[in-house]
Amino acid sequence: MDSPLRHGTYCYPFKETWMHTILLSFQSIGVVYGRLSTAPLYVFGSIPQNDFISDESAYEYFSFIFWTLTVLSLVKYTFIVLKADNDGEGGTFALYSLLCKHAKVGLLPNDKTSDDVTNSETGSPSRTKAESRARRAIAKHKSSHYLMLFLALFGSCMIICDAVLTPAISVLSAASGLRRSLTDIKYSSSRETEDSILKDLRKYVPVPTACAILVCLFTLQQYGSHRIGSIFAPVVILWLLFITGVGIYNIFHYDPHIVFAISPKYMYKFFQSTSWRSWRSLGSITLCVAGSEAMFADIGHFSMKSIKMTFICLIYPVLILSYAGQAAFISHALSIKDSSFAIDDYNHFYRSVPDHIHYVFTILSLLASAIGSQATITACFSIVNQCLALGCFPRVKVIHTSDKIHGQVYIPDLNWMIMILSLGITIGFHDIVRIGNASGMAIVSGMLVTTCLMSLVIALYWEKSLLLSTCFLVFFGSIEAVYLSSNLLNFHKGAWYLAVLLALSLTTMVAWHYGTLKKYQFDIENKVSMEWLTDPSSGLRVSRVPGIGFVYTDIVTGIPAFFSHFITNVPAFHQVLIFVSFKSLPEPFVSPTKRYLIGRVGNRDNKIYRCIVRYGYHDHIRDSDDFEEQIIRSIGEFISLEEHDAESLMSTEGKMIIVGKQLPEGDALIPLHDTGATSSPCASTQTNINTTEDTKLKRKRKKVRFMLPANSPKMRSSMREELNELVDARESGTAYFLGQSHIAVRNGSNFIKRFLIMVYVFFDKNCREPHVALNIPHAALVEVGMVYII
Repeated sequence: MDSPLRHGTYCYPFKETWMHTILLSFQSIGVVYGRLSTAPLYVFGSIPQNDFISDESAYEYFSFIFWTLTVLSLVKYTFIVLKADNDGEGGTFALYSLLCKHAKVGLLPNDKTSDDVTNSETGSPSRTKAESRARRAIAKHKSSHYLMLFLALFGSCMIICDAVLTPAISVLSAASGLRRSLTDIKYSSSRETEDSILKDLRKYVPVPTACAILVCLFTLQQYGSHRIGSIFAPVVILWLLFITGVGIYNIFHYDPHIVFAISPKYMYKFFQSTSWRSWRSLGSITLCVAGSEAMFADIGHFSMKSIKMTFICLIYPVLILSYAGQAAFISHALSIKDSSFAIDDYNHFYRSVPDHIHYVFTILSLLASAIGSQATITACFSIVNQCLALGCFPRVKVIHTSDKIHGQVYIPDLNWMIMILSLGITIGFHDIVRIGNASGMAIVSGMLVTTCLMSLVIALYWEKSLLLSTCFLVFFGSIEAVYLSSNLLNFHKGAWYLAVLLALSLTTMVAWHYGTLKKYQFDIENKVSMEWLTDPSSGLRVSRVPGIGFVYTDIVTGIPAFFSHFITNVPAFHQVLIFVSFKSLPEPFVSPTKRYLIGRVGNRDNKIYRCIVRYGYHDHIRDSDDFEEQIIRSIGEFISLEEHDAESLMSTEGKMIIVGKQLPEGDALIPLHDTGATSSPCASTQTNINTTEDTKLKRKRKKVRFMLPANSPKMRSSMREELNELVDARESGTAYFLGQSHIAVRNGSNFIKRFLIMVYVFFDKNCREPHVALNIPHAALVEVGMVYII
């Protein structure tokens, strides 16, 4: 008996065992928690030195760090937000997808999919929850739908921006520690020579070292989260043990009373004596929760149980001890008025480490800082992968790096783009404080978006009271708003770069969504009815030629405008015509038994079918080499099912049947593969990871042929005849029709519309080709050009 499939795609047991949870927890340490674990390198260091007025300042800042970690990372994310996963996937777009499915607030054309057709014609009721008062109120106000989409896009952009900033600040802070270790070495007895060497070390060591580490880090991404996690996890564990030991040592050696700083009274003292200048320093405190949003977005790479268990049992107590140790050292240095504390570029963590293990600290910090960027990079890949399927990001290549965990993806184009931007920040700013200001604003902005969307999920999906949803929004939103206000005060000190990155990424995503939506609306408005094609009185005098024609279109009813344009100029099409539409659902995966919806267009004699292929935002069924084979088999199954449904024989266009389940009488069509080809129980669905041998085998495989099953004489003559015609058409050859759009802006359009369309056209021409065009033989491809006036 075959094992059940995880998310309906891979041969992987759905039930997560404790051994598997422990393994995922181990790997998550090297991927998810590298960012949180390396934050002690730069949290206190990014606070300006003159903001430490007295030893009480260390108590006040540690109190903020303790409660920020506890309230935001532990309570909000670990105990609440992680429960709002969308079938094992997290992030802002996963929250938005939950709202699309259960509150019907989607604006994207793919959100509507073919469910309306399916539910209305087959009589299967929608599985969405009953209408609540909150859901009805949201449905009435279309502006709220636009606001939710904007929040989802804004939150996704913040994760992308954070993936650019995090590697720069993590690696640069560790490279600065290397430079400090080198400056402690005595190089010459001559004062002038010594000063010259130290000057060169300050100038040439940190930035080149950081750039070299960044290049190595982004080069490793192609190996996938599971391999990177297994390699990085031991290093992070050593780093956690090291900072725990240093933290405990500093607490007992310098100031044991620092443990009393967890009292909220120290935060109250800070607010009493604060000024505009010291208020800015709160922006640095937000860096202590850097990686919390990535913890939610990276659920798809591991599991909720493993991420939650690791944070509660290991990461949280280690971070508290590490920050307490640094605060104890700072408090002691301020109380004795240590003169070195006022030196520029003073690093508290480095100075708090005992002298005899400085070099161990330098090596571990270099390794851990490179790993610390991994959480936001993998989160960025996950978020962009979700945006791709929902039509909010230009087409890029997505590689699934694991055949077991579906959410582990790698996007090469995005990886190199982030690397270039991160190198630019490192070389251009080469200042931890400035990069920290930008990173802090990205962190708190992303958290605020998650809080807003999460409050809607509580009310509309979990169907809790509006009071509870409002309390969640007000409590966590007010805390994050305080930190956001402090970051805004640092806008001119580096945070402005975040605005530049945000403008670039948000413009790209909004323009692509706008262009996709306008193209879809143009197709809907300019489609023609099936009678125009099949009615003899239309005067077209269409001829039928042998073979099968696949027409790829975005609409689920009627004839697309580009195909009617083709028929007008060349009045002929194949003896079997199949309109294929790809429609994404706002969920990660669609089971193969629910993926294909088949319907008949016109009467039976036309031999025209419509196939709607549904997929989740982590499915990549269009990259499959046997995709057309699956469609033809599905149509054979549809013909068999339709024969037993008298209602279907009289149905008009729009009647759709879900195919994919095993028929009691067996398959309607039997595929005949080459004798050298092999298959596995998952051969029809595994489309992501193939070995070199499997790839060579697929290239050698010839076109799949079909035959009727052994019990075909027992079939009804009409069913057998139609199946035979389908087999004969397959033998005659296959042609693929694709619309090639050329978008033009309507005269009199405003500047914003022209600008968005211009950006869309630029990316459409320079990005990856549509998935359906990738594996189509050029000799069988028919591209029909058409101008879209928008």
